[in-house]
Amino acid sequence: MDVANKSTVSEFILLGLSNSWELQMFFFIVFSLFYVVTMVGNSLIVVTVIADSHLHSPMYFLLTNLSIIDMSLASFATPKMITDYLTGLKTISFDGCITQIFFLHLFTGTEIILLMAMSFDRYIAICKPLRYASIISPQVCVALVVASWAVGVMHSMSQVIFALTLSFCGSNKVDSFFCDLPVVFQLACIDTNVLGLFMISTSGIIALSCFILLFNSYVIVLVTIKHHSSGGSSKALSTCTAHFIVVFLFFGPCIFIYMWPLSNFLVDKILSVFYTIFTPILNPIIYTLRNQEVKTALRKLKNRFVNYNKATPQHYF
Repeated sequence: MDVANKSTVSEFILLGLSNSWELQMFFFIVFSLFYVVTMVGNSLIVVTVIADSHLHSPMYFLLTNLSIIDMSLASFATPKMITDYLTGLKTISFDGCITQIFFLHLFTGTEIILLMAMSFDRYIAICKPLRYASIISPQVCVALVVASWAVGVMHSMSQVIFALTLSFCGSNKVDSFFCDLPVVFQLACIDTNVLGLFMISTSGIIALSCFILLFNSYVIVLVTIKHHSSGGSSKALSTCTAHFIVVFLFFGPCIFIYMWPLSNFLVDKILSVFYTIFTPILNPIIYTLRNQEVKTALRKLKNRFVNYNKATPQHYF
């Protein structure tokens, strides 16, 4: 395309999930509720793990970092979407759009590596329990978290650098409720074959490869558990099964969206809701709130709060 025909885009219009006012009000209520529960649930987990010394272990250290990432992933676009439903303003600046792309891939990239680290932690705990303390040391846990964020930063930078080299033509309407590469790149002056190859090679294959590794690790763990029939093994089976459900719900939409980047936008929007809104609220429920140790720690924290309020003198005016 001739350079003269290329237009400079200063802002994009986010079309959202629906044009229906009734559906928009429904989404406003549902997503507002989900966002509040996500933030409260994950914050409660972080506070509980920090406050209870019995939870100062590698597994809960990784879970705390997962909660932080989930709160971040839930916050990069959802608050703006909720606000847009109230104000009716659905525009986002070019810089704001690029920022959303950066943080989306930062948090999803980081969470993918962190989920793999958590899988590795459970694999060592169940398959090599006698060597767990020597392999999963505090230093190793910190290194895994740092590596997760480092990979997330590198992945997100690669996406942003590519996005900044694009010129956009004609329409500035983004058929989604946030800026992501598959929908934004549809507006760019670029061969769709090049777009598809870039998306598949940088995001699709990475997500698919990580999912296969995670799937194999859980299969090994489940096979190991199958050879035991104790109550502890039954608990481990329940935990690993729940973990895999979350992994599938997170990776499934990502793999579909980025392995087939030019697929149906309606399907992409529905799948995007899963890993940006639903998964962050499922993680605290499945990973920790079902855990007896966490429930005990929550009760202790509640009792400490109640006793503190009773001990604090009340002043009436």
